Amino acid sequence: MKKLFFALAIMVGAMSLSSCSYNSMVTADENIKSKWGEVQTQYQRRADLIPNLVSTVKGEANFEKGTLTAVVEARAKATSVQVDAATLTPENIQKYQEAQGQLSAALGKLLNITENYPTLRANEAFRGLQAQLEGTENRISVARRDFNEAVQAYNSKIRAFPANITAKMFGFKEKGYFQADAGSEKAPSVNFDTDTKKEDTK
Repeated sequence: MKKLFFALAIMVGAMSLSSCSYNSMVTADENIKSKWGEVQTQYQRRADLIPNLVSTVKGEANFEKGTLTAVVEARAKATSVQVDAATLTPENIQKYQEAQGQLSAALGKLLNITENYPTLRANEAFRGLQAQLEGTENRISVARRDFNEAVQAYNSKIRAFPANITAKMFGFKEKGYFQADAGSEKAPSVNFDTDTKKEDTK
């Protein structure tokens, strides 16, 4: 009788621990999905600004067409790589990051070249787009950081004992991070030059 009671007690304890672990994993997983949605929103916001930027730059005589083409192509690739919140594997996050990183690099090159076109930099529409891009890059950085923090908390939870047992039982798997590597982590340089800033403050 004592053995049966002991076995039942162990089973009840294990089920209680499993239930607590499961519920907290679900909460952590939902938090990641929410943070991922914000990442996608901010990257989409940047993508939506690019057509107007390209259109504005096209108006400048003799602007390098190859640079504009590279931006348009990089945008097309970046927007074509979509990752569902249910499949945030390390491999999928890497593919998404690489595509967005190529767009960041293309944008950075375009904005650096505009330094050679004073009339373009004096264009109010262009300067407004620069400011919006700068703000968007900052939002992307914050969204990525929040996402990584959520993933770290989740990944740590599903690896810890006894939660790791529950994770295996219910199919909770490791999520991918954004990596702080060159190209995709760097935001394009969209800062105004000193003279322009002085003019804006007058």
